[in-house]
Amino acid sequence: MTIVTKVFGEVTIDDDKIIQFPSGIIGFPDLTDFALIHDEEKGSGSIHWLQSMQEPAFAMPVMDPLLVVPDYNPEVDDELLKKIGEINPEELLVLVTVTVPSDITKMTVNLKGPIVINAAEKKACQIIVEGDGYAVKYPIYDILNAMKKAGE
Repeated sequence: MTIVTKVFGEVTIDDDKIIQFPSGIIGFPDLTDFALIHDEEKGSGSIHWLQSMQEPAFAMPVMDPLLVVPDYNPEVDDELLKKIGEINPEELLVLVTVTVPSDITKMTVNLKGPIVINAAEKKACQIIVEGDGYAVKYPIYDILNAMKKAGE
């Protein structure tokens, strides 16, 4: 499938790379088909994009939460994951959404609303973590800067 995206221009996504969100994502229940893509020029790095296949102008930056919170391990009720099929821990990918405001130093991730992807079945869901253990707006600018400097 070829779509013209806001972030990457025209891209072709193989049908077997499309991830289905049976219930959509929070705030966008009608958007159910996404592809996980990254900027080829920048490499796979830390930030990827969850690109809607139904709405080409909609793409959310996402990243692995373990890059900014190494002990991230929210408790999730198994009932919430039933829609994404048989769960095998080796096939699970957990991502968090990234918010990049005009002042980039205020960049945050949402640790309270992770996206859980069952890579084997290409199905995913976004859940809300109960309790106060994780923030909706967790600042990451300084963490990413330190990672970048360490990698230079």
